Amino acid sequence: MAERVVNLGLIGGGLMGRELASAAARWVHLDDLGAHPRLVHVCDVQPQALAWYERLADTPRLSGDPRAVLADPEVEAVYIAVPHNLHAELYVAALKAGKHLMGEKPFGIDLPANDTIMDAVGAHPGLLVRCSSEMPFFPGGQEVWRWIAAGSFGRPIEVRSQFLHSSDLDPGKPINWKRRAQTNGAYGCLGDLGMHALHLPLRAGWAPLDVRALLGDIVKTRPDADGNPVPCDTPDNAVLLCRAQQDGHEFALRLETKRIAPGETNTWTIEVDGTEGSIRFSTKRPKTLRTMLYVPGERQSWEETDLGSQSAYPSITGAIFEFGFADAIQQMWAAFLDELAHGRDGMRQPFGCVTPQEAAFTHDLFTAALRSHSERTVEAVEPRHAL
Repeated sequence: MAERVVNLGLIGGGLMGRELASAAARWVHLDDLGAHPRLVHVCDVQPQALAWYERLADTPRLSGDPRAVLADPEVEAVYIAVPHNLHAELYVAALKAGKHLMGEKPFGIDLPANDTIMDAVGAHPGLLVRCSSEMPFFPGGQEVWRWIAAGSFGRPIEVRSQFLHSSDLDPGKPINWKRRAQTNGAYGCLGDLGMHALHLPLRAGWAPLDVRALLGDIVKTRPDADGNPVPCDTPDNAVLLCRAQQDGHEFALRLETKRIAPGETNTWTIEVDGTEGSIRFSTKRPKTLRTMLYVPGERQSWEETDLGSQSAYPSITGAIFEFGFADAIQQMWAAFLDELAHGRDGMRQPFGCVTPQEAAFTHDLFTAALRSHSERTVEAVEPRHAL
């Protein structure tokens, strides 16, 4: 069967756009998936960002106007990686233009913006819409997911999921759009990092019922391009203490997203503790999976297993070798193209990208978290959409 070529447009040619271009350029790394991406049109308002794409062997069309990408009849699907304040305008425009969409989190700068996006999603049911989240595609993340799906833990006791980095510990780091409420939104680190911590819990059906939030605005000013201090008015760190439930049993769900976690470099950690077993994976030790099975009355001890490159979508990399972030990005895009080409029920493996409904739930949670922190209360989380 001939492989389907999916022509992609990219709006926002920065860090994550380059990762997409790299993943598409080395698609031969994957075993035959039945679908292949081809980056045909790239837009960015910064000419220096566009210049990088001239390095590609198959140079895409380059433009400074998103409308040119959305009007391009050759573009079938778009990846939009722009500041949060632009999500609603561009995501809605992409859907109205009939393009399948991979959008960056959090799917809108705030809850009203997310409402606007979700209305457009509902108006275009024939289009595939997904949200970017790559960390669970690490082999360890996939092992945790299979463990959860198999119910190997018994009944949940507590679940902890974190996404931590430390670059903002430097108060001299210049201000950027992610540190301004006007462009990032009042959620701060929650909007920027929260999906990393929530993807697996939400997919497991562990949506928080309520939240007690502790938000830290630690560095209150940062230098602008001229070295002058300007307000850095978004939360740097967030700790969310939540209740979740499974089969009528409630348990603690602890979520952390931090830009100021000394010593950490984009560390995603998830641990599930249950009445019959526990499992823990962290990208800090990406080859190590920790598990514990309980035998009543016997010693409790963690077992460590070395992981190789056992990815969701098989690749040419031998299982004894290492897996990295660029591989996780490619795996996420493989899931998107797999679902686009074959439908949800025809996917080569069962783990899909974040749905719009899951992204919308993060807005319900983060809006409640802002209230909780401001009023020092426990706030109920009221979903607008079924997961």
